Amino acid sequence: MTHLLLEGASVDDAVLALRPDYRALLVTITGVRGGPSDDASDAALRRAEESVRARLDGAAPESLPEIAAWRDAFLDFGVKPRAARSSVEALVRRIDAGLPRINRLTDLYNAVSVEHLVPVGGENLAAYAGPPRLVRAVGDEAFDTVADGEPVVVTADPGEVVWRDDVGVTCRRWNWRQCVRTRLGAETSDVLLIVDGLDPLTTDALRAAGDALAEALTVGSPDAVATTRLLGA
Repeated sequence: MTHLLLEGASVDDAVLALRPDYRALLVTITGVRGGPSDDASDAALRRAEESVRARLDGAAPESLPEIAAWRDAFLDFGVKPRAARSSVEALVRRIDAGLPRINRLTDLYNAVSVEHLVPVGGENLAAYAGPPRLVRAVGDEAFDTVADGEPVVVTADPGEVVWRDDVGVTCRRWNWRQCVRTRLGAETSDVLLIVDGLDPLTTDALRAAGDALAEALTVGSPDAVATTRLLGA
């Protein structure tokens, strides 16, 4: 199942036409230990907070070239920073108040995202239907989310860059917001992690983030198996 999912994964030519420098590293890990936030995930988030504070040294998040690249990418399909930010910028903007503590797996991948300055999305493989595809939306793709505390289904905007499976959109605006259906929960044991890369981030740096994810999520899970696939440029 995991092998077929990675083999079928793709980045549409229309996305690469928009950003020829784009790469995605997909990491599947089966047999991981989920659960609520714990001391290890809290420590990982604290290290990430300290790392990016030192990197910023009082400057604004968009001063970092890795974050500025995503602002440019969002503008390329018509989304201004006030409307939506990349997932990594949204996290970095929260370091003064403290990064969110959600559950063990989400905390760990958020820590890697901040420390390596790359957007990372975590998906529950058990809830995924078919291979992941990064496409430019037609405008009728369903996206399940929460608004004012209530579950709702909306559609992606035409031309928007989205990750999707056979059911619908799993993440809107490249890496801005994930759907409810495939979110990681405390009970999740099999995960798909999507690591997004744009220049000036190198492919080696993208792979290093993937290695860090595999290491962080498999600690305490001796039977866990990690597999990766690089897509894009």
